[in-house]
Amino acid sequence: MLQFLKISNLALLEAASIDFEAGFTVVTGETGAGKSVLLGALSLLSGARTDKSVIRSGTEQCEVEAALWFEDSALVDSLLAEMDLPKCEEGMLVLKRSLHVSKPSRISINGSLATLSNLQELGGVWIDFHGPGEPQRLLKSECQLDLIDLYGGLEEEAAAYRERYREWKSVLGQIDELKGASQLAPDQIDFIQSQLRRIDDLELSREMVEQLEQDYNRVSGAQDLLELTAELSEGLSGDEGALNILSQLSRSAEQAAELDPTLSELAERLNGLIIETQELGSEYEQLGSSLDFEPEFAAEVTQKMNDWQDLRRKYGRDVEDVLEARQEMSDRLDSQGDIQGSLERLHAEADKLESELKGVAGRLTQKRLTAGKSLAKKAEKMLLELGFKKGRFGIQMLDQTSLKGHGDSLPDLLFSPNVGEPTKSLSDVASSGELARVMLALKTILADVDSVPVLVFDEVDANVGGEIGRIVGQKLKGIGDNHQVICITHLPQVAALGRQHFLVEKDQSGNRAAVKIRRMDTDSDQRVEELARMLGDRQAKSALSHARELLEL
Repeated sequence: MLQFLKISNLALLEAASIDFEAGFTVVTGETGAGKSVLLGALSLLSGARTDKSVIRSGTEQCEVEAALWFEDSALVDSLLAEMDLPKCEEGMLVLKRSLHVSKPSRISINGSLATLSNLQELGGVWIDFHGPGEPQRLLKSECQLDLIDLYGGLEEEAAAYRERYREWKSVLGQIDELKGASQLAPDQIDFIQSQLRRIDDLELSREMVEQLEQDYNRVSGAQDLLELTAELSEGLSGDEGALNILSQLSRSAEQAAELDPTLSELAERLNGLIIETQELGSEYEQLGSSLDFEPEFAAEVTQKMNDWQDLRRKYGRDVEDVLEARQEMSDRLDSQGDIQGSLERLHAEADKLESELKGVAGRLTQKRLTAGKSLAKKAEKMLLELGFKKGRFGIQMLDQTSLKGHGDSLPDLLFSPNVGEPTKSLSDVASSGELARVMLALKTILADVDSVPVLVFDEVDANVGGEIGRIVGQKLKGIGDNHQVICITHLPQVAALGRQHFLVEKDQSGNRAAVKIRRMDTDSDQRVEELARMLGDRQAKSALSHARELLEL
């Protein structure tokens, strides 16, 4: 259950701290007073998307925080474990969300940073909203199916069917894709095969390309290199080269050393220079010899380089790009060889899945029909209490011509509000007020099987009044026996039944409007006055007397 809610700078509300109790809680206030702020805070904590316009003008950020207690937190803890978030301590879940004008939003769950999707997934476990548009949803087949599956405990079976249905549709999609694949013409096949041979002949790898580039550079510049190495070899070790000059100088150095022994070291260094010069000349001479390539080698290197450059222009600059293109071409050729075989295999798989789905859908329809009859019987009894003295209600399953994501049939809710009138589809006979009461009847029955602990009802009692309003309030209060119910209402008959009663007011006495939330049930006089306002006049004695009677009842 929701134990505590703290709100700051949300819309017109500057600050509020609210302690909630179990059971039935009502929220009242004038139209436009700002009751939606409370709903907005709960919606933010359930993971609803919003924008920064909800931040109170003139402030930097708004923040909502809640503490929820679970008698059994196993389900919540398992979800938290999947999200890698801290588990509940002693069953307590703490949620916090803040929106900043100029900074990213911030969400924390049990003190750890979390994402919006984390908040949304948890929201589906702890809170359920029922708004003014909820009765209209009852006219949609998807909503009707959800109600029947929830009542009959068929949610897991329905989910398993949907998963198998997706598998079947995926196989059908593969069949369509394969049928639409264009068959390659013979000349296209020949071209792809030639490209594969060219790539394979090169034996592509990074190392191979690096070596090829080195060889090509040497081959293409061989003549220039040959002339340069010959010039260097001659200049170093030729008859008039550096080696001859250094040899002459060496003899002079040795004579100088004989005259002055201290010059011996210089003479030795000059001799070392002669050895180095001799080695350099020899190496350049050998390099020149190696540049005399065989014509076949030069032609092979040139051809490989031309092939490599052509492949790069077609398929990408890097080796990986060319190899990836090779794989795609190879796969395309492979697929051409077994299109018919693949189609036969996929058709067989699709037929098998379809046969299984028909069986599952048929069994699901029968279980939904059984659950629907039981739900309709209870709902008809509940509608009697809600003012339909001779009303009738039923649920039937209508067959469909083909399998769908939900099964092979859809429900049809039948209703007759008046004696002597045949039952017809709910959408054809129900007024807005009647529709609201039908929805409330179903929600009251389903509350026993709904595991979500916090239920929020926003003016679901609209379009009803008088004695029926009182009964509606009693049903909502009854739901509060097994759930925590928070109900925004304009009916005093409903408001008088709340275990807790909060009043939302808009104060415009100052320079700017401000919303305030205060508890009424702790002060009987204030609560009587609020109920009298809802009855029409907070000052009228008759209204005040009626308000007291409502509370006494």
